[in-house]
Amino acid sequence: MTEKKLYRPNVGIMLLNKKGQVFMAHRTDSRKQAWQMPQGGIDKGEDEYEAARRELYEETHVSSISLIAESVHWYAYDFPAGVRFLSEKKKAFVGQKQKWFLFQFTGQENEIDLDQPDAEFNQWQWVDAEKIVDMIVAFKKDVYRQVLDEFMPFIDAIRND
Repeated sequence: MTEKKLYRPNVGIMLLNKKGQVFMAHRTDSRKQAWQMPQGGIDKGEDEYEAARRELYEETHVSSISLIAESVHWYAYDFPAGVRFLSEKKKAFVGQKQKWFLFQFTGQENEIDLDQPDAEFNQWQWVDAEKIVDMIVAFKKDVYRQVLDEFMPFIDAIRND
C-alpha cells in the first residue's frame, strides 16, 4: 500500500508594480540568498483569497492591491530531506500545496513595511519576472516556473500597457 503524502494548504502571492516587476523578499531565517514571494498557510475555514490578502498584509503590511488572476491549479513542493521546523504546524507535512494569486500593487512604496513582529523578511526589491526563478531555493524552483508560466500573459499585458 502506498502512503499518501500530506501537504500543508498554502497560498502564494505574486505582487506586481506598475512596470510589471515582481515583489521579492529575503527571508530572515536564512544566511543564504533566500529570496521568495510572500506565502503562508490557510487557516481552518479560511477562503484562499482572504488567506492571500491576510498573508500579504502580515508579511509586508501591503493592503493596496487589486486582484489580477488566481492560479488555475494548485502547485506542490516537498520540503528538503532533513529540514527542521520550529513551527509545529509544518512538522506533520511533507511539503506545501499552494494556490497562487496575482495582485497589482496600487499603493505607494512607503506602504511596504517588513518591520513586523516575527518578521519573515528583512529586505525586498522589485525584480523582472524572468529573474525570479534564479533567486529562490532549489526545492521551490519548479513551482515558481509553473506559476510564472501561468501568470506571464498577465505580466506581459501590464508591461505593454
